Amino acid sequence: MAGPATSLAQRAQTFVPSRRAVVEPAWVRRSLIAIAVLFMFVFLILPLFAVFAEAFGQGVSVYFNSFQDPNMWAAIRLTLLVALIAVPLNTIFGIAAAWCLAKYQFPGRSLLLTLVDLPFAVSPVISGLIYVLIFGRQGWLGPWLFDHDIRIIFAVPGIALATVFVTFPFVARELIPLMESQGNDEEFAALTLGASGWQTFWRVTVPNIKWGLFYGVILCNARAMGEFGAVSVVSGHFAGKTMTLPLQIELLYQSPGTYAAAFAGASLLSMLALITMALKNFIEWRHARANTEEAV
Repeated sequence: MAGPATSLAQRAQTFVPSRRAVVEPAWVRRSLIAIAVLFMFVFLILPLFAVFAEAFGQGVSVYFNSFQDPNMWAAIRLTLLVALIAVPLNTIFGIAAAWCLAKYQFPGRSLLLTLVDLPFAVSPVISGLIYVLIFGRQGWLGPWLFDHDIRIIFAVPGIALATVFVTFPFVARELIPLMESQGNDEEFAALTLGASGWQTFWRVTVPNIKWGLFYGVILCNARAMGEFGAVSVVSGHFAGKTMTLPLQIELLYQSPGTYAAAFAGASLLSMLALITMALKNFIEWRHARANTEEAV
């Protein structure tokens, strides 16, 4: 009996030093935490605080008066309109692309997966120039569109197209790895039991991907409302007509006497970002809670 006990004690003694060897010293952990906190404070918290400080720097009345400008309200309405167009379209595309790429193997799958990531690699300004090249007055389809009195560039359709382009990877990129990890077993079981394709999609697939779908939609909406580069190229900068909120903020910042109004608009976009992060954390919390309840 002494032999096994002694052997077990010796193993424990040899295991403890090996564990200690892979644990960083306390000063290393504290230094890394301090660097991370300092970085977030300098590059995230401090600029955000500066935006709200400048927005309310001349008083609350000046802040709220900034939103009485008709051009500001037109920019807010256009931003919401573009988001209402881009987000549903990208949600439909994201689900379809994720279903295709995660559930099937086919020639050209890698190419399609690469194309989904294309807006992440291409500058938004370049994507705007692409639409000008296609739909502009001197573009490929420009003469035909002009003859038929159809305006895309320097109008709301062009802004919506550019926004759809720069935001369409978000939903797809959230769903593809999620669907790949889940596999096809539940769908095959539902089809075997007599469920139709739509029944399988709504009652099996959607409940399994709902948290990833919500997360992708939130990120897509945040990018759609804050997009600047591509929209700046195709908008034409017509005040009250084709100016989204980011473009209106730039115009106010560069104009004399509207400095506070520019930061008021920036604070509105910042609040949008904070709401987005709050929704993201809420969804992650609900997802973790749902997984815990399923495990119990």
